[in-house]
Amino acid sequence: MTAKALTANILAVKSSIQAFLFVLLLGLPGYLSAQTSPLPHRWIYLQTGLLPDAHRAKTMALLERVASEGYNGVVFADFKFMRWDTLPPGYTNHWRELRETCRRLKLDLIAAVMPMGYSNSLLSRDPNLAEGLPVRDAPFVIRKGTLVPNESVPILNGGFEAFNNNTPAGWAFVDSPGEISFRDTSVKNEGTASLRMQDVARYEPRHRHARVCQKLQLAPFRTYHVSVSVKTQDWVAEDIRIMALGSDGRTLNYQILPILRTMDWTRLDITFNTLDSSEVSLYLGTWAGVSGTLWWDDVRVEPAGFVNVLRRAGTPLRITSNSGAITYEEGRDFETIRDPLTGMDPWAGDSTSWHTPPVVHLLPGSRLQEGQRVRASYYHAAIIYEGSVACCMSDPKVYEILAEQAKQVRDSLQPDGYLMSHDEIRVQGWDESCARRGLTPAEILADNVGRCVDILKKSDPGKPLFIWSDMFDPNHNARSKGFYYLVKGKGPWNGAWKGLPRDVTVVNWQMNPGTRRNTLSHFSGLGNRQILAGYYDSDPRMITSWLDDAKGIPGVAGVMYTTWCGNFSHTREFLKAAQ
Repeated sequence: MTAKALTANILAVKSSIQAFLFVLLLGLPGYLSAQTSPLPHRWIYLQTGLLPDAHRAKTMALLERVASEGYNGVVFADFKFMRWDTLPPGYTNHWRELRETCRRLKLDLIAAVMPMGYSNSLLSRDPNLAEGLPVRDAPFVIRKGTLVPNESVPILNGGFEAFNNNTPAGWAFVDSPGEISFRDTSVKNEGTASLRMQDVARYEPRHRHARVCQKLQLAPFRTYHVSVSVKTQDWVAEDIRIMALGSDGRTLNYQILPILRTMDWTRLDITFNTLDSSEVSLYLGTWAGVSGTLWWDDVRVEPAGFVNVLRRAGTPLRITSNSGAITYEEGRDFETIRDPLTGMDPWAGDSTSWHTPPVVHLLPGSRLQEGQRVRASYYHAAIIYEGSVACCMSDPKVYEILAEQAKQVRDSLQPDGYLMSHDEIRVQGWDESCARRGLTPAEILADNVGRCVDILKKSDPGKPLFIWSDMFDPNHNARSKGFYYLVKGKGPWNGAWKGLPRDVTVVNWQMNPGTRRNTLSHFSGLGNRQILAGYYDSDPRMITSWLDDAKGIPGVAGVMYTTWCGNFSHTREFLKAAQ
C-alpha cells in the first residue's frame, strides 16, 4: 500500500470514528438521518394528551406525516407526565403504542419533565409547594368568632360619580377626555355615572392608550383584592389591564382579564402583593386599543385575607396580638388555616387569583376575644396570567416529586432523552425556604439545574438531556438589570448559567434578531450544543435567518418546529427552509 493510500485510509477511519463519537455524544438513535443532513436533529414540539382516542389518532397521523417530511424527533409535553400513577390503563397503552410508532418511524422521543416555571403539574401533587409571597403583620379583628381582615383602603371616587368635565375626580393619567374618555350617565352599573372609553385608535392612533390611574397609599407586604364592573360593546383591544404598579416601577400583578368583545356588566377581579412598596398606582385601561366601547364602574379595593395561603415549613403562619407581644396557637386558639382552593380551582393543579377566602373560626377556650385586633403574617401563592404558578425550588419535597416523575416517565415511556422544562420562572426567592439559604434566585436556579440533572442521570443513565434557553440567557430572562415579574431583586436570574452542565443541550428560543447571535455565542462559549426552536406560529421561513445568525458558531445541532397553538400545517415549509 502506498503512503498516499495509507494516509487516505487513516483519514477515512478517523472521519468515521469522529462521526461515531459525535453520535455517541448526542446519545440519540437518529444516526442514519444525521449522515445526510447538516442538522442532526430535526424535531417538532408537541403538547398533547393521549387519553382521548381522538387525540391519539390525531397524534399518530401527525407522526407519520412529519417522519415522511424528514423530521427525526419529537418532544412530547403532557401535564399527565406528573400523574402517571393516577391514570387509567388506557393512557399507558396509548403511550406504548406511540412509543413503538416512534421507533418504527425512527423518531427520537424526548419527554418534557422538570416543570420549574409552569409548575402546575408538579403542584397538582402538593399545591403548598408553590413559591410564596410574604404578608407581614396584616391587621385582622375578631368578629362573630372568626378572623376578619380589618383594613380600610382609601380609594377615591371608585364609582366614577364625580367628574370635572370628562375627567373623573381623584383619578389621573386620563387619556383624551372628551375624545376617548367620557362621563356616561345613561350606562352605569351603580350610582349615577360610569367611565366610558371608546374609539381609541381613532383619536390616539400612535400609542392607542386609554387609561385611568389612581395612587393608593398602602402598607408594604400586604395582599389586596381589586374588583371592578366592566361592560363592552363591539370592543376591540389588546393588552387590557387592571394593573398595580409599585413605587419602584415593578408591576405587582399579572392576570389576563376575561373581557369579551360584547358583554353585559361583569365583575372582574385581580389580586396583588405590595411587596416593598407603600405607594401603588392602580391602572384601568388598555395599552393597545382599537375600536368599540368599554365602561368601567364600581372599583373596590380591600384586603385579600387568606386567599391562596400556603402551608408548609418554608411558609410559616403566625397570628399575634396587635402589639406583637403574644403569639396565638393554631389548633388551640383558632382552627387550622387552609384555603381548600389553593392550587385546586377547579381541579388539582389549577389556580385562580381570586375566590372567596376561607373563613377561620376560633376554637373553644381560645384566648382571643370578640372585637380584639390581631396581626397575621403568612405566605400566599402568586398566579401569573392564565393560572400559571411556579414552585419553590428550595423545598426538599419538590425534588422527591421530581425524582418520582423521572422514574415514572422512564418506566412507562422509555424515552430517548429528556427536555427539562425550566422556562419563564416568574416567582421565586421570597419565602423562608429560599431566604434561609442566603442565595440569590440565580444561585438557587443554578443549584436546581444541577440537582435536576443528577436526578435524570441517576434514573436513566446515558440518556441525553436538553433544556430551554431563556432562564440562562443574559440577553433574555437572565439579564443583569431590571425586575423579572415577581422574582426577588433586580437582575435576579443573571449568572444562572453557571450551574448549567456542558453536556446539556440548550433548546434556544431567542427570537430577537438583534441579540440572537450574542445568545448563540454565549451558549457556544459555555460548551453547550444548541437546537434552534423556531417558528412560534409566525412565518416558518424565518428559521433561515436563525441559521444565518448561527453561521460560524460551533455546536448548533438542529432545529425544532415549535408551536404554542398546535398548528402543524407549516412543518414541510419550515424544514425546507432549514435545509
